Amino acid sequence: MSARRARTGHGGTRGRGHRVRRIALWTTAGTVSLTVLAGGLLYYRLNGNLSTFGSDGLSKERPAAASADAEGRTPVNLLLIGSDSRAGSNKDLGGGQDGGARSDTAILLHVYADHRHAVGVSIPRDSLVEVPPCMLPNKTWTKDQPSTMFNSAFSVGDTDQGNPACTQNTVEKLTGLRIDHTMVVNFQGFADMTTAVGGVDVCLPKAVYEGDLNPNLGHRGKELFKQGHQTISGQAALDYVRIRHGLGDGSDIGRTKRQQAFLSSLIKQVKAKGMDPTTLLPLADAATKALTVDEGLGSAGKLVDFAMSLKNVDLHDIKFLTVPWRYQGERVALLHPDADQLWAALKADRTLDGQDTAPSPAAADPSPAAPTTTAPAKVDGAGVRVAVYNGTETAGLTTRAAQALEESGFTVTGRASASSRTHRSTLVEYGAGEKAKAEKVAALFPGAVLQAGGQAGISLTLGADYAAGGGTTAAPPVPTGPLPTSVSQARSADEDACADLTYG
Repeated sequence: MSARRARTGHGGTRGRGHRVRRIALWTTAGTVSLTVLAGGLLYYRLNGNLSTFGSDGLSKERPAAASADAEGRTPVNLLLIGSDSRAGSNKDLGGGQDGGARSDTAILLHVYADHRHAVGVSIPRDSLVEVPPCMLPNKTWTKDQPSTMFNSAFSVGDTDQGNPACTQNTVEKLTGLRIDHTMVVNFQGFADMTTAVGGVDVCLPKAVYEGDLNPNLGHRGKELFKQGHQTISGQAALDYVRIRHGLGDGSDIGRTKRQQAFLSSLIKQVKAKGMDPTTLLPLADAATKALTVDEGLGSAGKLVDFAMSLKNVDLHDIKFLTVPWRYQGERVALLHPDADQLWAALKADRTLDGQDTAPSPAAADPSPAAPTTTAPAKVDGAGVRVAVYNGTETAGLTTRAAQALEESGFTVTGRASASSRTHRSTLVEYGAGEKAKAEKVAALFPGAVLQAGGQAGISLTLGADYAAGGGTTAAPPVPTGPLPTSVSQARSADEDACADLTYG
């Protein structure tokens, strides 16, 4: 009897152990399943939040994509646009009464190939630039608009969604850099993002009042911000980045400086909380509700992957600056050659101090380098046959181009006028399997656009850019030393929030 009781007791203990383990196993499996399901539902919700704009509105004549470095890494250019859309809840956040969408904020973020350095370049809204042809809602295209305010590009078509493709076309035309991704954040999304991270530390050199935010108020009004450091979110954060008057000369340049300081603090806050999905997904949930992106970023997974790719960028190696500029009456003109050197440095993936992001040990030199430039590489065109067309009304271009080609070993198969004489950019078209040869032609004509054609062979159509350069093939100099102070004196994301907040 006691033996049976003992056996039964032993067997009962083993049964309870198995049951406990089974319960633990199923509980764990259930928790994991619920976690995966919750994550999947969150991604599904984020995907539903996102809006995208089509690539059909992008220019057909775009800069070539950046090349990979020796380790196979590629830089990324992201265009960030702040939208003052008057649609929906944005009106309640300060969007005004008028219809349509406007953009007073545009930053070109260049992420270097090593993904350990990044530069954000602000383009003032009043900058006078060339706005190239852009697509309207009825699918027709506008004419080229020279010497036009930069922020007008976003308003082309006068829709509540704005025209991010037109702004992207304008930035590509201005910089010669291919934009890989474009992201539009409107009022509501911006306010929600700042709340999602628990607020952002900012600073002001003096107290700011309602009348500074709205000069039409007619009186000073109540105090909105005190002097010095403070943590803000939501509507207050939006007001902060919109303030122009009452600080410095009241210009958009000073506001740009404060926007750069704000973004630095926002990045600092996100990195402090941890660059992981736990931090990024709530932020993405807030942002995607009012975010419009290109098709290449059109999913929650792609957005988070892009954000995660920046986790190794140190705060000190995230720089912000405004493109070199000068006043031109009430508008802003870009300062040359400083702006050209900035674009050339980014295109060459060189930092603002004129260095490679990953120099070889043999090339390391602790002594400061004097500003120098690199000579364009020699192009060997042996065995490559090219037909040359003049896509402008300027006479004699095909002769000059043909001579340059032949001097580099290319065989010129013919010269003629193009069917269209209004080409803005030089174009190299190629047939199937001939891209590598076409790239050699493009290398001799810096800025030329590569495009697959429907016929065999390689053709070179000379554009207004070639004519403007006097029919030369010399590449613009790539700085190999420190850039001008208008470029090199950039703000680091780790700087104090009270530093460099006004202009004038």
